[in-house]
Amino acid sequence: MTADRVERIRAALQQNLAPVHLEVEDDSHRHAGHAGARDGRGHFNVHIVSEAFAGLRPLARHRAVYAALGTMMETDIHALSISAQTPTETR
Repeated sequence: MTADRVERIRAALQQNLAPVHLEVEDDSHRHAGHAGARDGRGHFNVHIVSEAFAGLRPLARHRAVYAALGTMMETDIHALSISAQTPTETR
């Protein structure tokens, strides 16, 4: 289930934000017993590099990631740590 969830997160971000680099890490095991873990939702770390973030402030970048993930933010994800950069910011 966890690998499937990571792949669904990856697919949604690739489809909506066309990243040139994407890492999705399931960090749920570190939060066992936490309220979000009890209802089956997970904790994830995302590092995404996309031209879609050009000209956007950090909050707008995070909102773009949330929008790309859609209902998974309510059904699958309890906590999401986001690092969102443009390709020029990673050089």
